[in-house]
Parts: sequence; structure tokens; C-alpha cells
Amino acid sequence: MERDKQDLQCRLRKIEGQIRGLQKMIEEDRYCVDILLQISAVRAALQKVGLSLFKSHTRGCVASALREQGNDAVIDELIEVIDKFSK
Repeated sequence: MERDKQDLQCRLRKIEGQIRGLQKMIEEDRYCVDILLQISAVRAALQKVGLSLFKSHTRGCVASALREQGNDAVIDELIEVIDKFSK
């Protein structure tokens, strides 16, 4: 768990750097296509962070709740999270 946490923090710091790079690109009036491609890279990086968290949550919290509760509320919450995450 601690290794996963460190990995996520590292990824988020990289994304933070990408965002600062985007700000600089805009300040410097860089070519719009280059900025759009960088935005796409940031979105993909955030998606990977989200997916990693989602996997961890599903394997840990959701699996545990299903073993303990085994009810539809756990599945309903998971479906709601998937819906929100996929937008």
C-alpha cells in the first residue's frame, strides 16, 4: 500500500509539472496544436492515476465490503463510482 501511495504521489508531481509547462506554453504563445497535445498527455496521465486508485479501491475496499456485507449497496456504490469516473 505504501509503495502504491508513493507511486501515485510521484505521478501527481509529474502531472503538476506538466500543468506548469502548459501555463508556460500559454504565456509564451506557443503553437496551439502543441498545447492541445500537452493537454491530451495530462488528461491521459490523470486517467492512469484514477484507474490505479480505482483498481486499488476495488481490490481492497470493495472486496472487503462484499465479503462482510455481501449486499447490493456495495455494488450500487461501485457502479456509481464507475459512472462518475468514466465521464
